[in-house]
Amino acid sequence: MIKSFMRCSALLLALLPVTGYSAGPLILIGGGLKDDNAAIYQRLIQVAGGSGQARIGVITAASIPESADPGAGTASAANSKANGEFYAQLLKTYGAVDAQWIPIDLDKISNNSNPQVVAQINSMTGFFFGGGDQSRLTQTLQTATRADSPALAAIRARHNAGAVLAGTSAGTAIMVQGPMVTGGESYDGLRYGVYTSPGGDDLSYDMQGGFGFFSYGLLDTHFSERGRQGRIVRLADHTQVPFAFGVDENTALLVQNNPSLGQVEMEVIGESGVFIFDLRNKERGTGSSYALYDVLGSYLTAGDRYRPVTGQFVIASGKTSLRGRERYSSAMTATTDIFSSPNNSGANGRRKPREFVKVSADLFDSRVTSTLGRTYETNPRFRVDLFKSSQFDSHGYQGTVGGKSMLSYLRLLMDFRPN
Repeated sequence: MIKSFMRCSALLLALLPVTGYSAGPLILIGGGLKDDNAAIYQRLIQVAGGSGQARIGVITAASIPESADPGAGTASAANSKANGEFYAQLLKTYGAVDAQWIPIDLDKISNNSNPQVVAQINSMTGFFFGGGDQSRLTQTLQTATRADSPALAAIRARHNAGAVLAGTSAGTAIMVQGPMVTGGESYDGLRYGVYTSPGGDDLSYDMQGGFGFFSYGLLDTHFSERGRQGRIVRLADHTQVPFAFGVDENTALLVQNNPSLGQVEMEVIGESGVFIFDLRNKERGTGSSYALYDVLGSYLTAGDRYRPVTGQFVIASGKTSLRGRERYSSAMTATTDIFSSPNNSGANGRRKPREFVKVSADLFDSRVTSTLGRTYETNPRFRVDLFKSSQFDSHGYQGTVGGKSMLSYLRLLMDFRPN
């Protein structure tokens, strides 16, 4: 379904800050961060003061504590202390003059008001939040009423003074200001709706949100690898948030002020990409099954930039337009697993990871204007129709960045509906 486009600029400006973004940078990583991802780690060190100056506090309270880890004290340890010490050493290899574990977790909640720990926080130029479960972060760094603990208040003050905040997986999800996604699969979100209590594959969210550092829309992680396009669009529609961001694994979205522009600018760093969904033009279906029409989706890869206040996209200089040089006369065969279902599993998990990206990128490299994909699950089966729209100036770009071929696209029109 395509209807006339209404630019809700007044709504957008009401949601986003229009003055200069004065706090420190954010580095929002989609999880699955590899130890050798120099592009992300080096940028973190750079924006934290540079090699030989950066001092990083490592916060791994989203991990299980030592008391819950049967491997504690061994090489297989995967608890907050072990993870914190691992990241601290890794950050030093990338040039941090110092990196320290901030000793707050479910075993040490009282440290969130310990003056020595607060003093440790106050000595840092940046912070790295590890992955795990963001509910452990709210338990350990907020009070029972979800107010800042002294430790989180100190982190917030350091960030307001310019310190960088980086997070991966749950450490990214917790950065959001608005509703915070807490679990679920795309199909279940479309089929059964949205819940406030996590459970199985149900799409769930925390109405109180995260720590409030990212105010530009919803945030999701492990994005394309786990086919989360449907779940974040469903949640954005349910919560009436007009924008949603999905960050792929081993990839980061850098959010920082651009002084020459006088506004915030976002940049994609790393292996894959970041989705930006625009629901200002959405239209809900009227049938008994859920349907949503006229969602715009843009997929940015390394070096691409986005300016949320003005809505401007800047494609990396190494990429050129695909218009007129598409390789294929038709789109790939319609997939029957558009959301990379965990129910379609193999020895290594999801049998078709990143299927949505494959289908949509292929459309921009073909000379047709539409394609579709269906869900693996049925009863009902859902479909996603994808359109290259002249009305919205849908546009694909491809090029080589850092020796790797990258494809980006802007303003792909999408409909989500039962088949």
